[in-house]
Amino acid sequence: MSAKLTTRQVGDVTVIDASGRITLGEGSSVFRDTIRDLSSNGNRKLLLNLADVSYIDSSGIGEMVSGFTSVTNQGGQLKLLNLTKRVKDLLQITKLYTVFEVFDDEAAAVRSFS
Repeated sequence: MSAKLTTRQVGDVTVIDASGRITLGEGSSVFRDTIRDLSSNGNRKLLLNLADVSYIDSSGIGEMVSGFTSVTNQGGQLKLLNLTKRVKDLLQITKLYTVFEVFDDEAAAVRSFS
């Protein structure tokens, strides 16, 4: 199963609920397009909920970094929520855990944007 992304608003924060696999091909292109569309439409506060992501490969990690960079360059913020153990381990191995702000609690994550 490739990635499935749904968005919802919590105040002025756009929460992106991801599920499935963020991998080379369709999964990462869906991710890239969603982030690009949201940021080009003026959404500057993005929270990526990875609770239901079963697997992410190097291209998926690359798309997360690319999304983070493009949102940041447009004056926005991209933060991560509810990492699975596998994704958390991957971010720690790649030293990206220090790049992203990571939260386990959605309410705290949403408050962190203000």
